[in-house]
Amino acid sequence: MRAILFGGCVAFVSLLVGLAPDNAGRCLVTLRIVDVDSGREMSGLVRVRDAKWELIKPAELLPRGLGLDEKEAITEWFVLPKTSAIELPATAATVEAIAGLEHEAARQTLELKGYAKADVTLPLKRFSDLGANGWRSGNTHVHLMKLTRAQADRYLTEVPKADGLDAVFISYLERVVADQEYISNRYTRTDLAAFDRATGVRFGNGEEHRNNFDGFGEGYGHVMLLDIKELIQPVSIGPGIMKAGTDGIPLARGIDQAIKDGATIIWCHNRWGVEATPNFLLGRVSALNINDGGPHGSFKDSFYRLWNAGVPITYSTGTDWFIYDFSRVYADLDGDVTIAKWLEALRGGRTFVTNGPLLRFSVNGAKPGGVTSAKAGESVMVEAVASGRTDFRRLELVRNGKVVSEAKTEPVGGHFEARISLRVDVVGPCWLATRTPPPAVKDDPELTEKAALNEFGKEIFAHTTPVSVEVNGKRFVDPKVCRELHDEMESAMQTITKHGKFADASERERVLDVYREAIEAWGKKKRE
Repeated sequence: MRAILFGGCVAFVSLLVGLAPDNAGRCLVTLRIVDVDSGREMSGLVRVRDAKWELIKPAELLPRGLGLDEKEAITEWFVLPKTSAIELPATAATVEAIAGLEHEAARQTLELKGYAKADVTLPLKRFSDLGANGWRSGNTHVHLMKLTRAQADRYLTEVPKADGLDAVFISYLERVVADQEYISNRYTRTDLAAFDRATGVRFGNGEEHRNNFDGFGEGYGHVMLLDIKELIQPVSIGPGIMKAGTDGIPLARGIDQAIKDGATIIWCHNRWGVEATPNFLLGRVSALNINDGGPHGSFKDSFYRLWNAGVPITYSTGTDWFIYDFSRVYADLDGDVTIAKWLEALRGGRTFVTNGPLLRFSVNGAKPGGVTSAKAGESVMVEAVASGRTDFRRLELVRNGKVVSEAKTEPVGGHFEARISLRVDVVGPCWLATRTPPPAVKDDPELTEKAALNEFGKEIFAHTTPVSVEVNGKRFVDPKVCRELHDEMESAMQTITKHGKFADASERERVLDVYREAIEAWGKKKRE
């Protein structure tokens, strides 16, 4: 046995001498990943390259990018769920290992020439332990397609655990003909409970309730109904998706039924969909997913506008088709994770979203989703820390949607950190949050800088749900944004009248009533 230093950690490699006559030129390498401090074996991901730095794809391991485009960076990684043996050329090879978001990476160069077998232990150093402080991660939006049942079973058994997720929601959805290949639609509550027992990850169910005017164009929108008792019918509304029926049912009807059944409601794809605004303003939606299935805008044109209109919405995220990124929402809860407790924390706004950096944030001791009070002319104390395996460049403090302070990252061992600790003057009600630099958004002159990339080649994002700073019992409200949201609903009614397909006028009016109700309630709120 010999110990080799790399990346601040020590990798212990046992090389067992002896060539296999019937397998000359190949070496059977047994790999395992362990936590440095506890010595506990972990699930994780490995990437293997030969002496020419060409990628080696171990046939024995599950491709982390199963079901995705082979050009994606994620396809370079493979899941190591436990001690596994892989065959490698008996020459030089380099193995890299990562696990979840809270451990530093490891890399080991192996000299395998002349060996038939080798044992390699890759120790990963933990730089954060959010779970010990009550922060548990979840992916609120996952579907799988074009896999066999055996492939899907293996995927869900191995991937969430290797990624360090605590909760995953597998949701049902429909599209005429195409949904015959939606393998995740076939999972029952019993199946999900079996994954719970096998992995220790909590699996919840859900439904993506949606409408598009065209096959993939914007319609009423998409909304997740999580932890439902039964499917809300119709799952997908209208001829744009189902090639039959009309657009005569608003999403609000299904949302209301799901709420009665105890479900948690999350809007998908930022504020994409013309029915998003009225449902937010009427309090039907608990959280908003950003970057689930690709960018449909930014923080500033979704979350910031709602918060600036006095509508505090919880930040959330998922990945839609496959778990193609590290994207997750951390929720702050007490005790062991259950689906019910995790969703309760999510609804309470005790969250931050990320696909890399880990955030800690407080204002006068109030955590994300909380409220603190101050008098005009006073100041509040902001404490924020961000840490990540890859360099996310800087941590930013946001007030009412504008960056008011920032701190650059610094290397700490094998990871990066940034800290903000300062007093912020209070001149009136406001909300405060922390973030890393957001991804670039096409055609947005304020978001042209591309964010740093994580190990899967995705632009890094991280953002806390804000803390509201009240003055004289009042929260921040921007009248200009309120007027914009009112005008959006008026415009949406015209869009629906023009593009919606209805059996008769009563169907159209049933949909438009959702907007009328919100406009009336919004006007009343502004007069109070």
